[in-house]
Amino acid sequence: MKRTTGALLGLGVVLLGIQLVPVERTNPPVTGEVPAPDDVMAILQRSCWDCHSNETRWPWYSRVAPVSWLVAEDVEDGRRHANFSAWDGYDAKDSDEVLEEVIEVMEKAEMPIWQYTLVHGDAKLSADERERLIAWAREMRAENGAPQPGATAEPQG
Repeated sequence: MKRTTGALLGLGVVLLGIQLVPVERTNPPVTGEVPAPDDVMAILQRSCWDCHSNETRWPWYSRVAPVSWLVAEDVEDGRRHANFSAWDGYDAKDSDEVLEEVIEVMEKAEMPIWQYTLVHGDAKLSADERERLIAWAREMRAENGAPQPGATAEPQG
C-alpha cells in the first residue's frame, strides 16, 4: 500500500512539475489572408484555421502539459506547411506548392488530423467540402499559371 501511495505521489509531483515547462502559444499578426470566396473561407476557418493561421484559438487544454506540447507542436507544424493568414508572404512558387498540398491532403482525406477532429467534431469535412476545397485550390493554381492535371505542354517550335 505504501508503495502505491508513493508511486501516486511521485506521479503527482511529476505532473505538477511538467506544468512549469514553458510552451509558446503565440498568434503573430495577420499580414494578409488567403483570397478565397466566402464558402471556401467558411470551410477553412472552421476546419483549418486553428493550425494553419495566425488566429489560433488556444483552448484550456493547450495550457496543460503534456497535451500543451502536442497542441503547440501541431500548430507550429501546421503554420510551417500553410499559413492562410500570412498569404502575402508567399511568392507564386510557394503559394502554388501550398495549393498543391491542399489538393493532395484533401484527396487523401489527411486533414484535418484525427486528433483535432476528436475534440472539434465540427471540423470534420464532408466529401462535398473536400471537393470544394480541391476545386478552389485548382482554380487558384490556374489563375497563378500553374500546369493543371491532364494538361499537355505546347509543342515548342
